[in-house]
Amino acid sequence: MLAIAWSFAQPTIESLLSAPFPSSITTSPDGKKVAWVFNKEGVRNIWLATGSSLKARSLTSFTADDGIDITSLTFSPDGKSLLFVKGNDANGAGENANPARLQTPVAPAVYFLSTEKGDPVKIEEGSSPSFAPDGKSFAFVSHGQVFMASTDSLKATKLFQSRGSQNSIRWSPDGKKIAFVSSRAAYSFVGVYDIAAKTIQYPDASVDFDIEPAWAADSKSLVYIRTSNFRTAVPFVPQLEGQPWTIRMLDIATGQSREIWKAATGMGSILLTDIPIMQNMLLYCANDLVVFPYEKDGWQHLYALDIKSGATRLLTPGDGEVENVIQSADKKQVIYTTNIANINRRHIWKVTVSDGTATQLTKGNEVEWSPLNAESGTIILHSSATHPAWPALLKNDGSIQDIAAEEFPKEFPSASLVIPEVVTVTASDGMKIPATLFLPKDYKAGEKHPALIFFHGGSRRQMLPAFHYMDYYSNAYAFNQYFASKGYIVLSVNYRSGIGYGLNFREAKNYGAGGASEVNDVIGAGLYLRNRSDVDAQHIALWGGSYGGYLTAFGLAKASDIFACGVDIHGVHNWNSEIPTWLPSYDPQKEKAFAEKAYQSSPIAYADTWTSPVLFIHGDDDRNVPFNETITMLDKLREKGVHTEQLILPDEIHDILLHSNWLKIYHATYDFISKQFSK
Repeated sequence: MLAIAWSFAQPTIESLLSAPFPSSITTSPDGKKVAWVFNKEGVRNIWLATGSSLKARSLTSFTADDGIDITSLTFSPDGKSLLFVKGNDANGAGENANPARLQTPVAPAVYFLSTEKGDPVKIEEGSSPSFAPDGKSFAFVSHGQVFMASTDSLKATKLFQSRGSQNSIRWSPDGKKIAFVSSRAAYSFVGVYDIAAKTIQYPDASVDFDIEPAWAADSKSLVYIRTSNFRTAVPFVPQLEGQPWTIRMLDIATGQSREIWKAATGMGSILLTDIPIMQNMLLYCANDLVVFPYEKDGWQHLYALDIKSGATRLLTPGDGEVENVIQSADKKQVIYTTNIANINRRHIWKVTVSDGTATQLTKGNEVEWSPLNAESGTIILHSSATHPAWPALLKNDGSIQDIAAEEFPKEFPSASLVIPEVVTVTASDGMKIPATLFLPKDYKAGEKHPALIFFHGGSRRQMLPAFHYMDYYSNAYAFNQYFASKGYIVLSVNYRSGIGYGLNFREAKNYGAGGASEVNDVIGAGLYLRNRSDVDAQHIALWGGSYGGYLTAFGLAKASDIFACGVDIHGVHNWNSEIPTWLPSYDPQKEKAFAEKAYQSSPIAYADTWTSPVLFIHGDDDRNVPFNETITMLDKLREKGVHTEQLILPDEIHDILLHSNWLKIYHATYDFISKQFSK
């Protein structure tokens, strides 16, 4: 069980965001070491746990809330060193995210770090580092090309030059070749680089997208995924089926490739990439079995393909989705995260690939995810309703031992938090929508409370009745708890088009730019609260970020009679200006019929009926939702005389890199809503 810090202090925003959030967790090949990144109030450092007791210590000593990310931790084969990436990506203008306005380089760079002593050594600007199987060298991507450095000199040189942008580096097990993906904007090739011969081959080039290469253990063959070219497919509209995707196999010696599996038409024909499935979507397992994800029955499940016979077998039956999949060390089992058997949570399972024997490793009211192989069990991350995400060892006897438990802040107000319950809301069109309800700690039946509705972003997300496995939503969960501690009834809505409930829920009819059917869920959530005897119907507010900002704006625009006010954080307001962010070729002037539907599916089309006060919050270096979305919507409401306020975060991006900005956002949100409700 999670180590609970029993504190009865009244929660503050600061205390609720005080726990370090773990990410990029990884284990050494022998399973004896665990490394991860702790983000403690914006200060990011790499931690290492070793030995039978998994005693933890910090490997780096950064001290500032500087907004510089640390990702891609990768152990050397002997576990004595780590590669990682420190830095932030660039926007379309070539400007690397730098919300702290540092006067030093902030571009992503690959670093080398000993796990025993020494400071990190910067190698070169780049990403996606990967050690060679013998550990004597490593490769990485820099400016779209593959570089390599020896672990002795740490001097990097370009390995080869290729058109396009290279990614997905995969060393062959014998270390003689590197498979990679060469992205060419409207298509991509799987390439093979021969290190000794210094040659590049694209043996199976096509007009489609070839991705996710995975090597056989003998290095003699390679499997990869081919998807049809969807370059004109508009995002944020339902896509239930399309040209079926395939799995192909390349014989390295002959250079010949062939199709070894093809998705059926209908459900599952489009490869699902919206769920965090694994580093490789294909796992080349023992006995020539390939494990792959497939939505044939409307759920993201794992299947095993026997290469020799062509037969496939479902490995993970049941209503639920599979995430975070890894192979066991002997490649005979896969360990995975799923909400099968507990649709509202995540637990860890394992299955034997050869015969499909499945075992549930964790269960109960907590949430577990991101399994990794360890010497004495399985390393996981886990959380509960009152304890944020934390690294732990899932022992072979089923018990859970927290790692670095002494680093959890003693002042964290776990005992003051509430246990939310899962409820069902009826949308205004009759659809049943799952949600999580937070009641105040001192709740008494019959008393009236102000209420708040939260909409997550994505929209490919699922909120849980516990601290979330993504840092953005862990913070949002904490903030919902804060409102509950202040006497609010809070409803977190898992609206249609989110994940966790199957293909038909995710690809809901007319969702997003195709009709905004999720607005029915917004109205239904408002009516659900308004009809509760314990809710003050005059004081219902909305808040959400990104897609949640879109639904917050839509709720205020369509139902200001229900929603007294709202906080719209980097929300989408006009699909016709948002879609080009993801599909640059989209031109509303050339797609007039669709563009009109997209406009009518946008909050800006209903500004004339928007009367409730709103606070807009946006970082002006947002790469997901253009800053102009807030400028245009705010100006439109000003013209109508709607009360608007704004919190603009210079140089901040969509994911909010600075802890200080999280505090500004949440303080401003709470102050705005409480001020509106006090009038």
